Amino acid sequence: MVDTQAMVDRRDAALTASRAGEAALAVKDVAFPVVIVGHVDHGKSTLVGRLLHDTGAIPAARIAALREQSSRRGLDLEFSFLLDSLQVERDQGITVDAAQVWFRGAERRYAVLDAPGHAEFLRNMVTGAAQAEAAVLVVDAEQGLGEQTRRHLYLLSILGVSNIVVALNKMDRVDWSEARFTALRAELAEYLSALDLAAVHVVPLSARHGDNVVDRSEAAPWYAGPTLIGALDGLPPRPRPTELPLRLPVQDVYRLGEQRVLVGRIETGRLGLGDEVLLAPGGRAARVLSLEHWGGEARSEAGAGESVAVVLDRDVFAERGQVLGAASAPPSEAHAVTVRLFWLDAEPLLQGERPTLRHGTAETRAAVEAIDAVIDVDTLTSVPAERLERNGVARARLRARRPLALDTYGTSPRTGRGVLVRNHRIVGGFVVEALEAAGSNLTAVEAPLTADERAQANGHRGGVLWLTGLSGSGKSTLAARAVRELAARGLQATLLDGDNLRRGLNRDLGFRPEDRAENVRRAAEAAALIADAGLVAVVALISPMAAHRAEARRIANGRFREVYLSADLATCEARDPKGLYRRAREDHLADFTGISAPYEAPHEADLVLDTGTLDEEVCTRSLVALALKAFRTSGVVAHGD
Repeated sequence: MVDTQAMVDRRDAALTASRAGEAALAVKDVAFPVVIVGHVDHGKSTLVGRLLHDTGAIPAARIAALREQSSRRGLDLEFSFLLDSLQVERDQGITVDAAQVWFRGAERRYAVLDAPGHAEFLRNMVTGAAQAEAAVLVVDAEQGLGEQTRRHLYLLSILGVSNIVVALNKMDRVDWSEARFTALRAELAEYLSALDLAAVHVVPLSARHGDNVVDRSEAAPWYAGPTLIGALDGLPPRPRPTELPLRLPVQDVYRLGEQRVLVGRIETGRLGLGDEVLLAPGGRAARVLSLEHWGGEARSEAGAGESVAVVLDRDVFAERGQVLGAASAPPSEAHAVTVRLFWLDAEPLLQGERPTLRHGTAETRAAVEAIDAVIDVDTLTSVPAERLERNGVARARLRARRPLALDTYGTSPRTGRGVLVRNHRIVGGFVVEALEAAGSNLTAVEAPLTADERAQANGHRGGVLWLTGLSGSGKSTLAARAVRELAARGLQATLLDGDNLRRGLNRDLGFRPEDRAENVRRAAEAAALIADAGLVAVVALISPMAAHRAEARRIANGRFREVYLSADLATCEARDPKGLYRRAREDHLADFTGISAPYEAPHEADLVLDTGTLDEEVCTRSLVALALKAFRTSGVVAHGD
């Protein structure tokens, strides 16, 4: 028994000093991520170069090299060359990648992403904006708002970037006209308002000449607002990831001796010894027993951004794609989600298509149930559609094949977004607007007979006899014999064989880890329904992973008996009744259990039978004895006893 209070006391003692030190850290030492967006020709890279130059972030030697590069191309000092490191960018004057640089203002340090503005490189702009807490929208005062500018603003709204400063650039080209500034500010305000956004500041400036970037310019005496750097320094930070509820997507599950270790990166919140957590979807609550650290001492706490190895105080089902959350504020579980979606592939997204959905470490097929509204970014009007073209944005409904653990974007930006994949390429991104909780439209129907009434009628209780072991260990043979022997003794039993299930119920599943997990889950759900009907389900399934079998036990809800057929690999391979081992050895079968895929033997099976040394008759008698003891009601004399 784990002493939970002692765990909590140790954690609290260890954290007292570290929390005090953490509180003393200066906020300005943490980089504040800002993305610079805008049309391809509106001067983003020049603006960032000017910011770096005027804040002293560029060494004198780099400035000299920059002057030489500019001179060779017949240009004056070209600040955009600081960021445009690719030759194609210099030749064409466009940014095709998101370059990240750092500088310091009066109040804080900044990590700045210069994101591409060209339509062909919109994917990289989205990547940069997704990491930002604030955005600087660069608008050419002469050209005004164009389609690309409006599209970038819409994407900022999708990505939840609400801290927006507008840099009205190239004001020198319109003679620093106050009337032009006022008109563009009003046009921007109207468009932003339709997106439920507002610009914190609109700053008139000239990036090339440095007016109102870091130092105030005398060219616009009518402007009384802050410089660009002053506007950035005044932006409020979003809540820190550590201040949000715990979310730890499980990257993998390992064995450390007898313990199961969950590894992953904490996206939000904190995790400490003794904390009560919940694995979603479909998991059980547990407490944190330890935070392991290979090569060093175990920790008492970890926070957002840290990778951890977690040991829980009970052996709960866990697999890649699940999310470890705070038991008091777990993530939601949903099959269906309403999303704001942007599409990046040349081939359109079609209603009814089933791309791969990736969320955190989870990956599953998801059907595009409906494209409810394709958005016109110029007018912000929308219409239903059956397809979404490249660079299009829409509101859509996705339905995943299995439940996901996620949040709405407004609740938790880091766990409220994901991507769509086609042919192993990321082709779209989304943020979650609304969830349809798993089973939210379903109503449980009470069985007409209780379990006791069925047991009274049948002379036995319903249950699940689960046979696991390598291919060739004798699962199907012994399961079939057990069903016959149980019937002879008056127990109604039926066989669920793995091969038969894959011919029908599970014929859409392959042999990837997530498919294996789903194969076991469906078999367990079917077996549980059979047990609900008062029968004994005898399951013959390799079910190689211990965590998957633990989930099957949970689904069966106390009626599960696990039988491990422990014939070793050499014995099973010598039998090779289906020729599978031979094919696996010849590299014709990928992910074959025992050869190219692992098998985790049970540590606490209800019955272990070494079918390499025991004959079928002895094994069958042992199986039947286990079933009679577990499922036959007392006082009933069965046939053959």
